[in-house]
Amino acid sequence: MRYLGDFLLLLGAAFMLLGALGLVRMPDVYNRIQAAAKSATLGAIALMAGLALLQPGWWAKLLLIALFILFTNPVGSSTIARAIHLAGVRPWQATGKEKLEDKS
Repeated sequence: MRYLGDFLLLLGAAFMLLGALGLVRMPDVYNRIQAAAKSATLGAIALMAGLALLQPGWWAKLLLIALFILFTNPVGSSTIARAIHLAGVRPWQATGKEKLEDKS
């Protein structure tokens, strides 16, 4: 169980790192919200599962926290995206030069 718990902790940390990288690398706010919400949800749940395996006495509290994150993170990110859309922020669109660079 120790190795599985450690693996899940590393997996959760890796997803969090990839989410942070997505915040830096994505071209517009809509892509950044999507990258952050998905990776933060999956990373946090993996961290909670790893902690539950390492500290079996905490599983009930960790389950409640994971369920809270699972339900609130997607709702929060979609609400933020809707507010940004209503504010008039347009999605990023590649120009002709960027489209040509992607194909080669």
